[in-house]
Amino acid sequence: MSTMPWGLDHDARLAAIHGDLAQVSTATACHMLVKRGWRNTYMLGLLPLQPLGTGRRLVGRARTCQYLMRRGPEGPHDPAARRRSAEIVLIEQLEPGDVMCIDALGMATAGIIGDILATRIQARGAIAAVINGAVRDSPYIKEVGLPVFAASIHPSASGRELVAVDFDQPINMAGVYVMPGDILLADDEGIIAMPLDLAAYVAEHGPPKEHLELWIRAQIAAGGSVHDYYPPSPEAITKYERETGRAAPDS
Repeated sequence: MSTMPWGLDHDARLAAIHGDLAQVSTATACHMLVKRGWRNTYMLGLLPLQPLGTGRRLVGRARTCQYLMRRGPEGPHDPAARRRSAEIVLIEQLEPGDVMCIDALGMATAGIIGDILATRIQARGAIAAVINGAVRDSPYIKEVGLPVFAASIHPSASGRELVAVDFDQPINMAGVYVMPGDILLADDEGIIAMPLDLAAYVAEHGPPKEHLELWIRAQIAAGGSVHDYYPPSPEAITKYERETGRAAPDS
């Protein structure tokens, strides 16, 4: 049974922060969240099959699917049962802006989605799929163009090892406790998951940190010393504010 805590007010809140949150790297977001006591928000080892591109970030709502180890032999092919399976039911409920998150237990020998399901996920309007495990048909998934993050690649179908058992429930994504409706921030370094309230905090305070760090990098590239700029001295902060017209973020 779905535990998706989402309504029209959540849609509005996400829409209001989406652009600002997309300015924040996963590195900056992770640092900000750790400082607020959220230590396990980064999905370890789940990386894009192909680069998104420097500076490109994805922001979306988590929809979750849980796989477990198969208890016995895989039965005969049953199209009706396939249509009732948790991952297919979830795929057909995806909405624009969603990110499909599948906990496949980190299993490296079962490809969870291939190019056909990736095509349908994309057609439903989802912006990405994240697999705590393996995918198959990876060259063709790249042709589809749906951003897919995974731990590994394997040509075998998922039924060899696993079975989908539920959707829109809390899951473990490579060490991250992900709730349906969490906000995901993804870039070429990986994926951060956080509740909407924390996403709003990162969206508000993250972009000023990004602006300052870009300025600091430019000062270092021009010959500046880390003693002066990283972290920035009071004199460097004054210089930053004078040159950019921006207020420096809180440390």
